[in-house]
Amino acid sequence: MATVKDLLKDKYTQVWYVTPTSTVLDALKLMAEQKIGAVLVVEAGKIVGIFSERDFARKAADGSVSLHSPVNDVMVGAVYYVTPDQSVESCMALMTAKRFRHLPVLDGNKLVGVISIGDVVRQLMLEKDMTIQSLEDYIWVHMI
Repeated sequence: MATVKDLLKDKYTQVWYVTPTSTVLDALKLMAEQKIGAVLVVEAGKIVGIFSERDFARKAADGSVSLHSPVNDVMVGAVYYVTPDQSVESCMALMTAKRFRHLPVLDGNKLVGVISIGDVVRQLMLEKDMTIQSLEDYIWVHMI
C-alpha cells in the first residue's frame, strides 16, 4: 500500500503560496502560470488557509468577491493536512468525506508538499492495475 511519501517522490514538490492580503487575481495568475488548482495561504510562516479555483468560482457566482478582493475573503480557513506516512487510501477517504481536491503534506511542522485528488486517483489506479496483472499472472501459471 502506497503512502503520501511515495506520491511525493514522483512529484515536483515546490509549494506555491500567497498571503492573505494577496488579491484573488494574483492568486489566479500564479495558479495559471504553475498549472495548479490551488495555492496555500501563508502568513508569518504558518498555513492560514487554502485557495482554489473552485473557491473563487463559488464566490464569484454570487457576486460576493471580485478579482481585486483579498484572498482572505475567499480562502478556506480550516485546512486539513496529511503526513508523509499516511496511506494513499486514507487520503482518498479524507478527500471524499470532506470534498477536498488538495491537501498539504506536513512532516512535523515542515510543509513538504501538496497532493491533489489526481495524484491520489492515479496511484490507486496504478495499484489496482498491478493487482489485476498479478492475478492474471497467477491464473496463467496455474492453468498450465
